[in-house]
Amino acid sequence: MSDTEHKSGGKTPVFQILADDIKAMGVECVFGLMSDDTALFATALDTAGVRFYGTRHENAAIAMADGYAYATGKLAIAVVGRGPALANGLHAAVYASRTSSKLVIIYGEAATVGAPNGLGPDYKALDGVGVLRAAGLRTFTATSPEGARTTLADAVAAASAGQAVSLHLPTNVQLAEIDTPSGQLVVRTRPHQPLPAKPPSIEAAVAVLAKAKRPLIVAGLGAYRAGARAAIEQLADRIGALMVTTARGKDLFRGNPRSLGIIGSFSHSIARRMADQADCILVFGAGLNFLTTSFGAAVPQVPLIQVDAVRANIGRWLNADVGVVGDARLVAEQLLAAVPERPIADKPFYDAATSKLIAEFHPQQDFQPQNTPRTIDMRTLGLELEAILPQDRNLVVDGGNFLGIVPYLSVPDPGAFKMIGDFASIGLAFGAALGMAKARPDRTTVMVIGDGGFLMTMGDLETVVREDLPMVIIVMNDCAYGAELHFLKLRQQPVGKSVFPDVDFAPIAAGFGFDAETIRTVEDLHRIAPKLRNPEGPIFLDCKLNADVAAPFMSEFAHFEGQH
Repeated sequence: MSDTEHKSGGKTPVFQILADDIKAMGVECVFGLMSDDTALFATALDTAGVRFYGTRHENAAIAMADGYAYATGKLAIAVVGRGPALANGLHAAVYASRTSSKLVIIYGEAATVGAPNGLGPDYKALDGVGVLRAAGLRTFTATSPEGARTTLADAVAAASAGQAVSLHLPTNVQLAEIDTPSGQLVVRTRPHQPLPAKPPSIEAAVAVLAKAKRPLIVAGLGAYRAGARAAIEQLADRIGALMVTTARGKDLFRGNPRSLGIIGSFSHSIARRMADQADCILVFGAGLNFLTTSFGAAVPQVPLIQVDAVRANIGRWLNADVGVVGDARLVAEQLLAAVPERPIADKPFYDAATSKLIAEFHPQQDFQPQNTPRTIDMRTLGLELEAILPQDRNLVVDGGNFLGIVPYLSVPDPGAFKMIGDFASIGLAFGAALGMAKARPDRTTVMVIGDGGFLMTMGDLETVVREDLPMVIIVMNDCAYGAELHFLKLRQQPVGKSVFPDVDFAPIAAGFGFDAETIRTVEDLHRIAPKLRNPEGPIFLDCKLNADVAAPFMSEFAHFEGQH
């Protein structure tokens, strides 16, 4: 619930009233790129004490708001214009609609029908509401000055439930002067109430677990958000299970000797080897999408129990033998109370040989480095950066073949890690990283982006420097659209159109004010290690990759495409 007080008496423009309402909600900042139809509103927000962070592209603005919401769990607001501005930011809007972010995207709109207009047709005309509805967003439009506050409250209430929504403010509604409100704006939200599972589903899960000798627990981002780590680890110890995470649940069990890292397309060999031996899979708060399952190859054909707070998520990607609807932490505690402690002799995954195998595994065992005198293997780069960069960091990665670096870089917890894969639109990591950096300025935010995605978004280098955000930008420069290059190679097709000249990005970044370096060898990294360990300002690394190194998921994807 949010309360807003306005001084009574007189008339006030609607845009000012809404800005004051947003301030009173406790919103500290908004993100955007102002246009003629939002300039007054954006300025009013900033003047009211809601800091307006401007980006250089609408996609970056919306993704920045999404990154902020992700990192803080708070309501985030983006403010952009109509027509071309809406079209520019459509990738990020679609992406945000799939991330369960508490996000309101506020768009300016042309004056409503019947409003005075002496300039003829609106040259920015676009059915923005129709476009965004088709894209999957819930939309709200302020159709009258008197109803604008209620519409704002409705949009905020919907977003607070965990969905990106759009709020459209026609210019004549914004500019209209109405009686200054004397009351308070009330946003009616439903507080999230974690719920346990029903006893029959717990009994069904316990019956399946009773027959399992080598259970494997898979935990996703939902398990982290539910605060389920401790309960899941206790359950694993009781039943003799090993633990893995999805990519988005990365490092949830960091430091636990029974943890194997990520399962699926970003697995190390140790996780794949042990998963193949599992005779039961118990899933907490994970969707089991094609990357988690390596297009179905990473999960053995054994009984599968899936726990999720949302019923519709169970069986969405992979059929579950037992579905358990409930909060991940509460369900783990229910199972912990229901299953008996097993003697160590009945925990084959905990025998001395297996424990030794897991303890002695190092990711470097998984590959032979393919460095050249002028380029570096992305896996080697990942291991070196892991040892040099501050451990207390945020990590945001864009999309592309270079995602092969993900298993080699750690984070403090899954909340510090963001992948931009919900819409497969490259370049959105830049905005998301800006939002993460703003939300957590005490941590260094590391952004990993390909040269293709960076060329689409490099204008926001200026935003990093202007706002003095603590960021290290790592451009994975293989002089190609790497995913497409390897896709073509696997199809034995010409790759020429996916390859581009080598661009020297470091001097460009330096021109924006970055401490910029070109990285071609491990020695180059070691030379600059002191400033990477303790960044004192924005740092930019143009890392020249060996384009011949393909991420494992590329062959999985090609095989899958060949079967479908």
